[in-house]
Amino acid sequence: QVQLVESGGGLVQAGGSLRLSCAASNIFSVNVMGWYRQAPGKQRDLVAAINRDGTTNYSDSVKGRFTISRDNAKNTVYLQMNSLKPEDTAVYFCNADGRPWPFSRERNNYWGQGTQVTVSS
Repeated sequence: QVQLVESGGGLVQAGGSLRLSCAASNIFSVNVMGWYRQAPGKQRDLVAAINRDGTTNYSDSVKGRFTISRDNAKNTVYLQMNSLKPEDTAVYFCNADGRPWPFSRERNNYWGQGTQVTVSS
């Protein structure tokens, strides 16, 4: 079974920093990895994504504050979050596009269980 496990969430004051990690297992041929977030009563939106070659994409609301990175050998993606704002409060979900080992003909997007980030004012 493909498994994505997030860690690093928590409670932080406005202006503080957190680093989220997501380790994916039982997956191969991973292309895009990314972070999404969902606040209460709102839809799940893209925060940042990164291709295998390092190309990145960020939502306008986090540009200049968040940095996404990945370790291809470990199938791990990170999100460094600086200058956090109360508006960043949400459950953050990891996503990966890949194939479930050893079924090479299937490709899907897989999700982690989410990690809570709460930013107090």
